[in-house]
Amino acid sequence: MTGTEPTAASRSDDETVEEVGETVGRVIENVGEVIVGHREVVEHILTAMLGRGHILLEDVPGVGKTMLSRAIAASFDCSFKRVQFTPDLLPSDVTGASVYNQETGAFEFRPGPIFANVVLGDEINRAPPKTQSALLEAMEEQQVTVDGQTHAVPQPFTVIATQNTVERDRTYDLPMAELDRFMKKLELGYPEEKEESEMLERVVGRHPIEAVEPVATLSDLEAAREVTANVTVEKPVREYVTRLARYTREHAELGASPRASLLLLRAAQGRAVLEGREYVIPDDVQTEAEVVYPHRLRTRLDETPTGELFEETIDAVPLE
Repeated sequence: MTGTEPTAASRSDDETVEEVGETVGRVIENVGEVIVGHREVVEHILTAMLGRGHILLEDVPGVGKTMLSRAIAASFDCSFKRVQFTPDLLPSDVTGASVYNQETGAFEFRPGPIFANVVLGDEINRAPPKTQSALLEAMEEQQVTVDGQTHAVPQPFTVIATQNTVERDRTYDLPMAELDRFMKKLELGYPEEKEESEMLERVVGRHPIEAVEPVATLSDLEAAREVTANVTVEKPVREYVTRLARYTREHAELGASPRASLLLLRAAQGRAVLEGREYVIPDDVQTEAEVVYPHRLRTRLDETPTGELFEETIDAVPLE
């Protein structure tokens, strides 16, 4: 970096919603070179990244969760680390540990894979809750504490975790405290016949992920987040989000938390930027609530499923 090159902070002052939209558009097109279809899911991941959120991808094995995460990370010129969660994985394998250096006669901290701009936690529910909890502090407070010493994670910081939904007898349920830290829970689903055929054509021989080049810099992402944070959220929209949250609390055993309301607004800001607007509208809130709310809601066994409760909430809460 030269002395005249602007920093990310100074660049964000001049960045516009239109320019951020162009950056996001380039990333979407770049990911499309690897992943066939799933544009809606890609948009949801990117709006979460703009809104400083983390993403949980849940689906059956083999539908491209890991490859999608890699393609998005590779589209940004930033550090990327992958953690394969297994039953024998230890918290220190994620966060790092203090190691004694015989030459200096002192303990030195050796950072784990959590210290990256984009961290992929692959099949996170294969590891026990104690290991999963190694992510919690970093996801919420952007730092990791080891042996009483606090270490900041790189900025910007995003966790993309995948979850196996098939082998329930070999996996662990994610605690609600962890689920609530994920801004969005997304599913890919099986591809359409035409999409699957095109995917097979692409991956025969050399996989396209090997040729992915960055189309946006770390500074682009930091500036885009600053622009997103400055998107206007008027009082009626904030009150609408509050009413949505209150309705879930009144009609579920466990409703949306205040953190959920905050993350919903941040996701809506990201959606507004994607649509080229400098302000949030109720449609942004409703679009994002579809993937921000359901995994946070818990109903009694004899009551409405959480998906239906979410739809009921949207229908019942008026726009004022």
